[in-house]
Amino acid sequence: QVQIVESGGGSVQPGGSLTLSCVASGFHFSSRTMTWYRQDSGGERESVASISLGGTVPRYEGSVEGRFTISRDNARNTVYLEMNDLKPKDTAKYFCNTEPPLGYWGKGTQVTVSS
Repeated sequence: QVQIVESGGGSVQPGGSLTLSCVASGFHFSSRTMTWYRQDSGGERESVASISLGGTVPRYEGSVEGRFTISRDNARNTVYLEMNDLKPKDTAKYFCNTEPPLGYWGKGTQVTVSS
C-alpha cells in the first residue's frame, strides 16, 4: 500500500530557510519522477519542483527557481526540497507525489513565512 510522509515544515521569517523531506513506499520509487506540490489556503495544488528518475534533471516553477533545490536519494526512497530566501508567498502546505500524481496523498507539511 502506498505511503507518503512529508516532514520538515515550520514557521520562519522572510529570508529564512527550510529543508523538507518526503519518504515514500508502496511503489517503485526509483522509476518515477517525483514532484513537490504546494497548496495555500483556498487555492489549488500547484507543482513547485520535479526531479527525474536518476536525479539529474530538476525542473522548477518560475517563482522558486534559484531559491529552491530538489534532490532525491533512491536508496532511501526519499525526496528533499531545500528552500532558501523564503518569502511570504511561499506560505502553503507542501506535498510530494509522483508525476503524474498517484491517487493517494500524504498529509503534507505546513510552511509559514511571516515576520
